[in-house]
Amino acid sequence: MCTAITLQSRQKENFFGRTMDFSYPIEPGLYVIPKNYEWYSLLTAKKYIDYYSFISIGQETEGMLGFFDGVNERGFAAAALYFEGYANYDLPIKDKEPIASLDFLHYILGRCGSVDDLIALLENIRIVGLPDPVTQRAAPLHWIATDRSGKCVVIEQTNSGLEVINNPIGVMANSPDFQWHMTNLRNYMDVSITQQKEVYWGNVSLTPFSQGAGTTHLPGGFTSPERFVRTAFLKTHAEVPENRSEAIMTCFHIMNSVSIPKGIVLTDRGTYDYTKYITFINTNTCEYYFKTYENNQIMKVSLWDYYIEGTQPIFLGSIVHPFIT
Repeated sequence: MCTAITLQSRQKENFFGRTMDFSYPIEPGLYVIPKNYEWYSLLTAKKYIDYYSFISIGQETEGMLGFFDGVNERGFAAAALYFEGYANYDLPIKDKEPIASLDFLHYILGRCGSVDDLIALLENIRIVGLPDPVTQRAAPLHWIATDRSGKCVVIEQTNSGLEVINNPIGVMANSPDFQWHMTNLRNYMDVSITQQKEVYWGNVSLTPFSQGAGTTHLPGGFTSPERFVRTAFLKTHAEVPENRSEAIMTCFHIMNSVSIPKGIVLTDRGTYDYTKYITFINTNTCEYYFKTYENNQIMKVSLWDYYIEGTQPIFLGSIVHPFIT
């Protein structure tokens, strides 16, 4: 359970962020991957070299380093979200390079300078499921990506194949597929930031109790369709922020509306699915802003504070146990 959005300020800086909602125990940390870093595929042991340095939140478990979201030096940013019941890693595709699902975010952050680069890259690859040490299975995933231009796309590999889908609203959640969510928005055309002052049922006058009556039909639950609708409405109707500071505050206010408190969603495994962290990235400055379930203070870290051409990833520390003041 996760939600992601993009948001532009009036200064045309593009912000990209997500909630990380998960029901498994994780210890997310911040990593900086240097330019020209050499790494090996978890699937084929093939060597890859990153063209770009990037900063990312992820986790290393049993020698496997996987990333959840990140941004590279060119301002290309992406995140992985769950896609239960729809992701298909077993397509009979030949003559395309196999990329492990766990490696995919690393692969595109290290090689794509823009969404256009991503579209060209995906013409020649297929995504193959690989079990991770946290869930002990090939986690069903789809991805959202954006760049400094504000262009946004969704990457989904389903029974229909690997698709790159234009995302004009800049919102993504979990299952069903992205096109279903966009169609579902038509069920909420009556939701409005304004309200009628008075209506008549026969001879009876009805007036609203107070402000906000136009949002009565806005869904308030935590299912993926409800979170998508709620986030899409808030994002597209909130006042456009003037500058960087206002943009960050607006982003976090929007995401607070879909942040899940611990204890509200219980899985069939008897574990709580809740928001581990919320993060936003300024794609123009390559700065990360984040807060965690345990700490509501917004913290910031920049790729440029750690930009080097080294040989190994730099582990900045756990975001659960903050290292930045």
